[in-house]
Amino acid sequence: QVQLVESGGGLAQAGGSLRLSCVASGSIFSINTMGWYRQAPGKDRGLVAFISSGGGTNYADSVKGRFTISRDNAKNTVYLQMNSLKSEDTAVYYCNAEIRTSLYKLLQEYWGQGTQVTVSS
Repeated sequence: QVQLVESGGGLAQAGGSLRLSCVASGSIFSINTMGWYRQAPGKDRGLVAFISSGGGTNYADSVKGRFTISRDNAKNTVYLQMNSLKSEDTAVYYCNAEIRTSLYKLLQEYWGQGTQVTVSS
């Protein structure tokens, strides 16, 4: 079994910062891409940012220049540093990872349970 557990969400003021963390644990052979998605009330879940195993990154246009994704491969952890927060960043943030549980198994996609981020204006 594989689990992704997020932490670091909460309440922030507009212009402030928060840092999200997500730890993958369980039967892990290797991790490919890790990323963050978010879902605001009444909206679809959408990509915020992802980072490859080699460190390549990609961001949604709405967060470029404000958010930074990083990972610690030794700790199976991905981070999302969120600066200059805006009210429209309010959403539930979900961690996502592509994980292989053994050499002979295909990559599978896993999700965390989500962490609420609320930005007050």
